[in-house]
Amino acid sequence: MLASAVNPYLPELGRVVEVITETPTIKTFRIVLENTEKMQAFDFRPGQVAQLSVFGVGEATFVINSPPTCKDYLQFSVMRAGEVTQKIHQLVPGDPVGVRGPLGNGFPYEAMQAKNIIFIAGGIGMAPLRTLLLFMLENRKDYGEISLIYGARSPQDLCYRYEIPNWQKKGVDVVLTVDAEAPGWTHRVGFVPTVLSEEAPSPNNRIAIVCGPPIMIKFVLFGLRELGFEDWQIYTTLEKRMKCGIGICGRCNMGEKFVCADGPVFSMEELQGMVPEL
Repeated sequence: MLASAVNPYLPELGRVVEVITETPTIKTFRIVLENTEKMQAFDFRPGQVAQLSVFGVGEATFVINSPPTCKDYLQFSVMRAGEVTQKIHQLVPGDPVGVRGPLGNGFPYEAMQAKNIIFIAGGIGMAPLRTLLLFMLENRKDYGEISLIYGARSPQDLCYRYEIPNWQKKGVDVVLTVDAEAPGWTHRVGFVPTVLSEEAPSPNNRIAIVCGPPIMIKFVLFGLRELGFEDWQIYTTLEKRMKCGIGICGRCNMGEKFVCADGPVFSMEELQGMVPEL
């Protein structure tokens, strides 16, 4: 039984086993729970999050971006943005951490079966989508065409570049783009919403899953609607400052909903009555 099952505020003791530098500001951390039985029992859905804690500093929320079938480690990609993430970036293999989770709802992948899927991501927004993408590749027969539009400011700001050829080998149609021309860059140039409009995927039997900076999401939604996607066909995962992670403190509430407990994954249909700015 995980400690969080007894006391939801009590983290499990874990240890960093590998650090991967993704971009100048993003690192991926692979973490193993100290208790091997609890490590094997740790179960979650793609899209769920967990609180990572640096003892004596604090904790912050990150999506678990290893696939649920991976029992060797839990993976988190962390953008350096504040005190806790700064400390996390200083961690090296062997350092202790706390893990509190899984938290939130995750993607409704059962309802997406037999559908064509398009992932649309910007920057660190690829982290939550990676988990679902890997899950779908592990269960390939359950899904139709899988495509990905992934963009960043520059080639150096793209995460998981080393994995993309493998995704393509497994049948994912990948379109990469950066905001401006760069030496040696042979893929698309342009903002993600523009590339989406140029690619013009059909909404027929297709689900769009979107994550990235708010401004990207806003214009991607315009683009999807112009292409004929309806709100029930669009999912996103929200990033709000979560604290308790269990819907008690109210720090991440949006109206009557709590991102930590009711999300972070929402369909656009669900969000319509919650966030007018979207």
